[in-house]
Amino acid sequence: MLQRHPLILTIAGSDSFAGAGLQADIKTAAALNCYCCTVVTAITAQNSRGVSAVWPVSLQQLLGQLEQVLADITPSVIKLGMLANPEIVTGLASFLRDYRARVDVPLIVDTVLRSTTGANLLSANLTDYSAQILSQASLITPNLAEASALLGCDLAGGEAEMATQAQALLATGAAAVLLKGGHLESANASDCFVSNAYPKPLFFRQPRVDTRNSHGTGCTLATAISAYIAQGEDLITAIGLAKTYVSGALAGADSLNIVPENGPLNHFFDALERE
Repeated sequence: MLQRHPLILTIAGSDSFAGAGLQADIKTAAALNCYCCTVVTAITAQNSRGVSAVWPVSLQQLLGQLEQVLADITPSVIKLGMLANPEIVTGLASFLRDYRARVDVPLIVDTVLRSTTGANLLSANLTDYSAQILSQASLITPNLAEASALLGCDLAGGEAEMATQAQALLATGAAAVLLKGGHLESANASDCFVSNAYPKPLFFRQPRVDTRNSHGTGCTLATAISAYIAQGEDLITAIGLAKTYVSGALAGADSLNIVPENGPLNHFFDALERE
Protein backbone atom coordinates (compact mmCIF):
# COMPACT_ATOMS: atom_id res chain seq x y z
CA MET A 1 0.00 0.00 0.00
CA LEU A 2 1.41 3.39 -1.01
CA GLN A 3 2.03 5.84 1.80
CA ARG A 4 -0.08 9.00 1.40
CA HIS A 5 2.05 12.07 0.69
CA PRO A 6 1.35 14.93 3.13
CA LEU A 7 -1.02 17.44 1.48
CA ILE A 8 -1.48 21.11 2.35
CA LEU A 9 -4.20 23.33 0.93
CA THR A 10 -3.28 27.00 1.05
CA ILE A 11 -5.90 29.70 0.47
CA ALA A 12 -4.11 32.99 -0.03
CA GLY A 13 -3.07 35.80 -2.36
CA SER A 14 -0.63 35.61 -5.24
CA ASP A 15 2.63 37.56 -4.94
CA SER A 16 4.02 38.54 -8.35
CA PHE A 17 7.46 38.89 -6.75
CA ALA A 18 7.10 35.28 -5.48
CA GLY A 19 8.51 36.03 -2.04
CA ALA A 20 5.29 35.74 -0.06
CA GLY A 21 1.73 34.48 -0.53
CA LEU A 22 0.95 31.34 -2.49
CA GLN A 23 4.41 31.24 -4.03
CA ALA A 24 6.13 31.16 -0.64
CA ASP A 25 3.67 28.51 0.51
CA ILE A 26 4.45 26.25 -2.45
CA LYS A 27 8.20 26.63 -1.97
CA THR A 28 8.01 26.00 1.77
CA ALA A 29 5.85 22.91 1.37
CA ALA A 30 8.14 21.52 -1.33
CA ALA A 31 11.25 22.16 0.78
CA LEU A 32 9.64 20.24 3.65
CA ASN A 33 8.53 17.28 1.52
CA CYS A 34 4.84 18.15 1.29
CA TYR A 35 2.55 18.76 -1.68
CA CYS A 36 0.75 22.12 -1.74
CA CYS A 37 -2.55 22.74 -3.54
CA THR A 38 -3.53 26.40 -3.94
CA VAL A 39 -6.70 28.48 -4.00
CA VAL A 40 -6.17 32.10 -5.06
CA THR A 41 -7.98 34.83 -3.11
CA ALA A 42 -6.41 37.81 -4.86
CA ILE A 43 -3.83 38.79 -7.45
CA THR A 44 -1.34 41.44 -6.39
CA ALA A 45 1.03 43.60 -8.38
CA GLN A 46 4.09 43.88 -6.17
CA ASN A 47 7.85 43.69 -5.94
CA SER A 48 10.42 44.03 -3.17
CA ARG A 49 9.56 47.73 -2.78
CA GLY A 50 5.82 47.48 -2.28
CA VAL A 51 2.35 46.50 -3.43
CA SER A 52 0.92 48.72 -6.17
CA ALA A 53 -2.43 46.96 -6.73
CA VAL A 54 -4.68 44.22 -5.35
CA TRP A 55 -7.40 42.49 -7.39
CA PRO A 56 -9.54 40.12 -5.28
CA VAL A 57 -11.18 37.19 -7.05
CA SER A 58 -14.97 36.91 -6.94
CA LEU A 59 -16.61 34.65 -4.37
CA GLN A 60 -17.78 32.43 -7.24
CA GLN A 61 -14.19 32.07 -8.46
CA LEU A 62 -12.98 31.29 -4.93
CA LEU A 63 -15.63 28.65 -4.25
CA GLY A 64 -15.13 27.13 -7.70
CA GLN A 65 -11.46 26.57 -6.95
CA LEU A 66 -12.21 25.10 -3.54
CA GLU A 67 -14.87 22.72 -4.81
CA GLN A 68 -12.64 21.34 -7.56
CA VAL A 69 -9.57 20.86 -5.36
CA LEU A 70 -11.50 19.26 -2.51
CA ALA A 71 -13.37 16.96 -4.89
CA ASP A 72 -9.97 15.47 -5.75
CA ILE A 73 -7.99 15.47 -2.49
CA THR A 74 -8.41 15.60 1.26
CA PRO A 75 -5.78 17.94 2.72
CA SER A 76 -3.86 17.11 5.87
CA VAL A 77 -3.91 20.81 6.81
CA ILE A 78 -5.64 23.94 5.48
CA LYS A 79 -3.66 27.17 5.73
CA LEU A 80 -5.18 30.63 5.23
CA GLY A 81 -3.33 33.80 4.27
CA MET A 82 -4.56 36.98 2.63
CA LEU A 83 -8.38 37.07 2.35
CA ALA A 84 -8.71 40.55 0.81
CA ASN A 85 -12.34 41.62 1.38
CA PRO A 86 -15.58 41.06 3.36
CA GLU A 87 -17.22 38.90 0.69
CA ILE A 88 -14.32 36.44 0.71
CA VAL A 89 -14.15 36.43 4.51
CA THR A 90 -17.86 35.66 4.90
CA GLY A 91 -18.12 33.18 2.03
CA LEU A 92 -14.97 31.30 2.96
CA ALA A 93 -15.93 31.16 6.65
CA SER A 94 -19.24 29.55 5.75
CA PHE A 95 -17.60 27.07 3.38
CA LEU A 96 -14.95 26.05 5.91
CA ARG A 97 -17.49 25.67 8.69
CA ASP A 98 -19.51 23.24 6.58
CA TYR A 99 -16.49 21.37 5.22
CA ARG A 100 -14.77 20.94 8.59
CA ALA A 101 -18.01 19.69 10.14
CA ARG A 102 -17.57 16.71 7.80
CA VAL A 103 -13.78 16.47 7.58
CA ASP A 104 -11.54 16.82 10.64
CA VAL A 105 -8.66 18.96 9.34
CA PRO A 106 -6.53 21.53 11.21
CA LEU A 107 -6.91 25.17 10.12
CA ILE A 108 -3.80 27.37 10.39
CA VAL A 109 -4.51 31.09 9.92
CA ASP A 110 -1.73 33.55 9.09
CA THR A 111 -3.48 36.83 9.96
CA VAL A 112 -2.35 38.84 6.94
CA LEU A 113 -3.66 42.40 7.38
CA ARG A 114 -0.98 44.61 5.81
CA SER A 115 2.18 44.06 3.81
CA THR A 116 5.57 44.83 5.35
CA THR A 117 5.71 47.92 3.11
CA GLY A 118 2.36 49.17 4.45
CA ALA A 119 -0.21 48.13 1.84
CA ASN A 120 -3.67 47.18 3.15
CA LEU A 121 -4.36 43.51 2.35
CA LEU A 122 -7.67 43.09 4.19
CA SER A 123 -10.53 45.55 3.77
CA ALA A 124 -12.95 43.56 5.95
CA ASN A 125 -14.06 44.70 9.41
CA LEU A 126 -11.64 43.13 11.91
CA THR A 127 -14.43 42.23 14.32
CA ASP A 128 -16.14 40.24 11.57
CA TYR A 129 -12.83 38.69 10.55
CA SER A 130 -12.18 37.56 14.13
CA ALA A 131 -15.69 36.22 14.63
CA GLN A 132 -15.90 34.38 11.32
CA ILE A 133 -12.33 33.23 10.61
CA LEU A 134 -10.20 33.35 13.76
CA SER A 135 -12.90 31.64 15.79
CA GLN A 136 -12.52 28.55 13.60
CA ALA A 137 -8.73 28.39 13.68
CA SER A 138 -6.63 25.61 15.17
CA LEU A 139 -3.78 28.16 15.32
CA ILE A 140 -3.39 31.84 14.42
CA THR A 141 0.03 33.43 13.82
CA PRO A 142 -0.22 37.24 14.11
CA ASN A 143 2.79 39.52 14.37
CA LEU A 144 2.89 42.39 16.87
CA ALA A 145 1.23 44.92 14.53
CA GLU A 146 -1.53 42.48 13.60
CA ALA A 147 -2.18 41.66 17.26
CA SER A 148 -2.38 45.38 18.02
CA ALA A 149 -4.92 45.91 15.23
CA LEU A 150 -7.03 42.88 16.14
CA LEU A 151 -7.15 43.84 19.81
CA GLY A 152 -7.30 47.61 19.36
CA CYS A 153 -4.35 48.18 21.69
CA ASP A 154 -0.76 49.43 21.62
CA LEU A 155 2.07 47.34 20.25
CA ALA A 156 3.55 44.96 22.80
CA GLY A 157 6.89 46.25 24.02
CA GLY A 158 8.22 43.08 25.61
CA GLU A 159 7.49 39.49 26.48
CA ALA A 160 5.15 40.28 29.39
CA GLU A 161 2.89 42.37 27.15
CA MET A 162 3.12 39.73 24.42
CA ALA A 163 1.85 37.10 26.86
CA THR A 164 -1.10 39.29 27.83
CA GLN A 165 -1.99 39.98 24.20
CA ALA A 166 -1.61 36.33 23.18
CA GLN A 167 -4.08 35.33 25.89
CA ALA A 168 -6.47 38.08 24.79
CA LEU A 169 -6.29 36.78 21.21
CA LEU A 170 -7.11 33.31 22.50
CA ALA A 171 -10.44 34.76 23.62
CA THR A 172 -11.36 35.35 19.95
CA GLY A 173 -12.13 31.65 19.81
CA ALA A 174 -8.97 30.31 18.16
CA ALA A 175 -7.74 27.09 19.74
CA ALA A 176 -4.14 28.35 19.87
CA VAL A 177 -2.13 31.54 19.26
CA LEU A 178 1.48 32.05 18.23
CA LEU A 179 2.22 35.77 18.66
CA LYS A 180 5.36 36.56 16.70
CA GLY A 181 7.80 38.99 18.27
CA GLY A 182 10.24 39.36 15.41
CA HIS A 183 9.86 43.15 15.44
CA LEU A 184 10.84 43.53 19.10
CA GLU A 185 14.16 45.26 19.65
CA SER A 186 15.98 42.37 21.29
CA ALA A 187 18.86 40.00 20.63
CA ASN A 188 16.47 37.07 20.31
CA ALA A 189 13.39 36.65 18.16
CA SER A 190 10.76 35.60 20.71
CA ASP A 191 7.36 34.15 19.82
CA CYS A 192 4.69 33.57 22.46
CA PHE A 193 2.46 30.48 22.30
CA VAL A 194 -0.76 29.92 24.24
CA SER A 195 -3.60 27.49 23.67
CA ASN A 196 -6.76 26.19 25.26
CA ALA A 197 -4.82 23.06 26.16
CA TYR A 198 -1.73 24.98 27.41
CA PRO A 199 -2.89 28.42 28.64
CA LYS A 200 0.42 29.23 30.37
CA PRO A 201 2.57 31.26 27.91
CA LEU A 202 5.38 29.33 26.25
CA PHE A 203 8.13 31.32 24.54
CA PHE A 204 10.08 30.12 21.52
CA ARG A 205 13.36 32.07 21.50
CA GLN A 206 15.99 31.98 18.77
CA PRO A 207 18.92 34.29 17.97
CA ARG A 208 17.92 37.03 15.56
CA VAL A 209 19.18 36.46 12.00
CA ASP A 210 21.01 39.43 10.48
CA THR A 211 19.73 39.68 6.91
CA ARG A 212 18.62 42.32 4.41
CA ASN A 213 16.01 39.94 2.99
CA SER A 214 12.95 38.73 4.88
CA HIS A 215 10.08 39.10 2.39
CA GLY A 216 7.50 36.40 3.14
CA THR A 217 8.73 35.34 6.58
CA GLY A 218 5.23 35.16 8.06
CA CYS A 219 3.80 33.12 5.19
CA THR A 220 6.77 30.79 5.35
CA LEU A 221 6.48 30.19 9.09
CA ALA A 222 2.75 29.41 8.97
CA THR A 223 3.22 27.03 6.05
CA ALA A 224 6.20 25.35 7.70
CA ILE A 225 4.08 24.74 10.80
CA SER A 226 1.38 23.32 8.52
CA ALA A 227 3.92 21.04 6.83
CA TYR A 228 5.17 19.55 10.06
CA ILE A 229 1.60 19.03 11.31
CA ALA A 230 0.79 17.33 8.00
CA GLN A 231 3.68 14.97 8.71
CA GLY A 232 2.21 14.00 12.06
CA GLU A 233 3.98 16.30 14.52
CA ASP A 234 2.07 17.77 17.45
CA LEU A 235 1.52 21.53 17.41
CA ILE A 236 4.28 22.57 19.82
CA THR A 237 6.86 20.34 18.10
CA ALA A 238 5.74 21.63 14.69
CA ILE A 239 6.25 25.25 15.80
CA GLY A 240 9.75 24.55 17.08
CA LEU A 241 10.77 22.74 13.90
CA ALA A 242 9.21 25.46 11.73
CA LYS A 243 11.10 28.21 13.55
CA THR A 244 14.36 26.35 13.01
CA TYR A 245 13.55 25.99 9.30
CA VAL A 246 12.70 29.69 8.94
CA SER A 247 15.93 30.69 10.68
CA GLY A 248 17.86 28.66 8.12
CA ALA A 249 15.90 30.17 5.23
CA LEU A 250 16.60 33.67 6.58
CA ALA A 251 20.29 32.91 7.11
CA GLY A 252 20.56 31.81 3.48
CA ALA A 253 18.45 34.64 2.04
CA ASP A 254 21.25 37.09 1.23
CA SER A 255 23.01 34.46 -0.89
CA LEU A 256 20.19 34.65 -3.46
CA ASN A 257 21.26 38.21 -4.46
CA ILE A 258 17.99 38.98 -6.25
CA VAL A 259 17.45 42.55 -5.00
CA PRO A 260 19.43 44.84 -2.65
CA GLU A 261 16.95 44.41 0.23
CA ASN A 262 13.53 42.99 1.19
CA GLY A 263 14.09 40.03 -1.08
CA PRO A 264 12.71 36.52 -0.50
CA LEU A 265 13.93 33.85 1.87
CA ASN A 266 16.06 31.00 0.56
CA HIS A 267 13.50 28.23 1.03
CA PHE A 268 15.85 25.57 -0.33
CA PHE A 269 18.89 26.59 1.71
CA ASP A 270 19.70 23.02 2.72
CA ALA A 271 18.53 21.16 -0.38
CA LEU A 272 21.95 19.66 -1.03
CA GLU A 273 22.25 18.45 2.56
CA ARG A 274 18.88 16.71 2.39
CA GLU A 275 19.83 14.94 -0.84
